[in-house]
Amino acid sequence: MSVERVGAAVAILTPFLVSLALGGPYIRFLQKRYMGQYIREDGPQSHQSKAGTPTAGGVLILFSLLVGLAVLYALMGTHFFAPAVGVALAVTLAFGLLGFVDDYLKISKKKNKGVTGYTKLAVQVVAGLGAGWYALQSLPHGGDVSVFGWFSIPLGFLYPLLAAFIVTGASNAVNLTDGLDGLASGTALMTFITLAMMLLATGQGALGLFALGVAGACLGFLMFNRNPARIFMGDTGSLALGGAFGALVVLGKLECWALLLGAVFVVETLSVILQVYSFKTTGKRIFRMSPLHHHFELGGWSENRVVYSFVTFQFFCCTLAVFLYNFAM
Repeated sequence: MSVERVGAAVAILTPFLVSLALGGPYIRFLQKRYMGQYIREDGPQSHQSKAGTPTAGGVLILFSLLVGLAVLYALMGTHFFAPAVGVALAVTLAFGLLGFVDDYLKISKKKNKGVTGYTKLAVQVVAGLGAGWYALQSLPHGGDVSVFGWFSIPLGFLYPLLAAFIVTGASNAVNLTDGLDGLASGTALMTFITLAMMLLATGQGALGLFALGVAGACLGFLMFNRNPARIFMGDTGSLALGGAFGALVVLGKLECWALLLGAVFVVETLSVILQVYSFKTTGKRIFRMSPLHHHFELGGWSENRVVYSFVTFQFFCCTLAVFLYNFAM
């Protein structure tokens, strides 16, 4: 077996096994400290029964990822390490820390209000600008945007602004998607596995292994997050996963492909934007409730049906992305 295949197996299996092993003890730790989720009153009434479910499960995701990366580095050394991985990890951890503070404030105040929106936005934009600046200065054609392999748009010094938009948008989009048991973790699993395939196919092995590590952590966490969820990822997990997604898209030069790779995240975000715009301009709502997964819930769909349908849609879009990407290469 080649070193690359061993590295890929280690990258996804180590975080998965670590998450699987520590999930139970971590849930009990949170329960003893009454670190339960606060359910917003304006959400679906069926969700009120979930109040008190341990949250901040993103800590488990991030710890499992860090252990996996450490094992990879010990196994492969400089063959694995690349500065771009350090940038992706820095963005992921920064967003994870931001989310943890948000989760802690919500739990301590027993309200669905944590870090202010402006503070979140500032951290996200700065991190995105940093990732974009690195891409511009260090990557071949770092300031260019390839439009599905058809042609490139040279943005030059404006590229960090696009990167900030992508990273910020991805982080908030995953955060909006995290509203049902297993929805964010299941769709993220599809996204990161596909990202890994695309990055490995283009010789970006280090970033590809990083993506596999995130996928492994998501898979392990999903074992405890599927319906009925024993733990929620909280903003710690959703902001971190969104940040990792955005950073890998920027550093892997897959900007336009993010629309397919994160199709569910995009649709969920658009549903919120359309709902707010419609209500403010016409006084009418397009959906029963946004984000979109709540619209289907209030339409009579079971939580499992919504999650399975959305994950299936994400799988279809990711498969389409791989097919078109190989065709464009």
